[in-house]
Parts: sequence; structure tokens; C-alpha cells
Amino acid sequence: MNQDRFAHVGSAPSVLETNKVLRNTYMLLAMTLVFSAACAWLTAAMGLGRGAAMGMSLAALVMVFFLNKAANSSAGIWFVFAFTGLLGGSLGPMLNMYAGLEGGSSLIIQALGTTALVFFGLSAYVLTTKKDFSFMGGFLLVGLIVAIVASVANIFFAIPALSLAVSAAIVFIMSGFILYDTSRIINGGETNYIRATVSMYLNIYNLFTSILHLLGAFGGDD
Repeated sequence: MNQDRFAHVGSAPSVLETNKVLRNTYMLLAMTLVFSAACAWLTAAMGLGRGAAMGMSLAALVMVFFLNKAANSSAGIWFVFAFTGLLGGSLGPMLNMYAGLEGGSSLIIQALGTTALVFFGLSAYVLTTKKDFSFMGGFLLVGLIVAIVASVANIFFAIPALSLAVSAAIVFIMSGFILYDTSRIINGGETNYIRATVSMYLNIYNLFTSILHLLGAFGGDD
């Protein structure tokens, strides 16, 4: 009985630490999503072109290097905002393109709503069941690599059907990553809330853009 009591006490710090990582991740994620949305609105209002969007995306990739270096310090938070702000700003031209279509604003709202529904639904499922989805990591990584290769190849081939297939695949892959990343946090696989926030943000970002592309295609813009 004493051993059980000590075992319970010994596990308490781990549970508290996990809850702290989870809380900090969702707080920082919420703030970065708001900031990212503001940056997207700003660049859309400025009417920036695709060249500027590409530049911001490349700058965000460079920012990942600094993020990894500063992930264990408070300075990492500033790099997270810089990273998410750049990616958010890169959405401006794309949002302007869809907004210019007939019913385009409705498509954007639908994409946002669907993304939120998928994210909260899957996160709630993991948080409620506490299932371990770490086994999905390898499959998801392979799927992501295949999707990236297909996406790059389609730059040269420009096959609409392949573009839609890649977007559909990314929707499923990012949904899997939401399960995987949430599971890692609650099961102690990820103890750094800065890295966890970046992972979750990328899941949501790619999920939103892929859903928007699919809705736009079936809405008649392709």
C-alpha cells in the first residue's frame, strides 16, 4: 500500500508537467493563430502578389532554424510569432484570389469552419480517450514525403486531378498529425510547448489551405 502511494506521488509531477505543456501549447497556439490571421488580413489588404508570398514562405523556412536553436528559451516565443506571422502573411494573395471569385468569401469561411471542426474534434477525441497514436508517426511521415514530391512534380506537369489528389491526401495526413501530435503531448512524448505549438500550427495551416483548395475546386474555380 505504501508502495502504491509512493508510485502515485512519483507520477504527480509528470502529470502536472504534461498538463502544463498542454496548457501552454494551446495558449500560444491560440495567440499565434490570431496573429497569423491578422498578418494574412494585412497582406491581403495591401494587395501583395505571389512573389511576396513566396518570399515570406521562404523566410519562414529559414526561421525554422532559429526556432530549433531557441526552442528551450523564452526567446523562442518571439521566433514562433515571426514564423507564424510570415506564414500567415503569405496567405494574403491566395485569400484575395478566392475572395475575388463568386461566392469566394463563403468558401473561405467554410474552409475556416471545417478546419476548426476537424481540429477541435480530433483533439477532443485524443484528450478524452488518451489513446496513444505514436504508432502513426512513420506512416504519416512517408505520406507527407510522397505528397510533397507529388506536389513539386505537379508544378511541371500541372495536372488538375493530381493537384486535387495531393490536397485530399494532405487533409488526411494533417488530420493524422493532429492525432499524433496531441497524443505525444498528453503521453509525454513532447515536453517542449514551443515545438508543440509549431507542429500544431503547421497542421492547421496545411489543413486549411488544402480544404480551401478542395472547396474552391468543387465550387467551380478550377
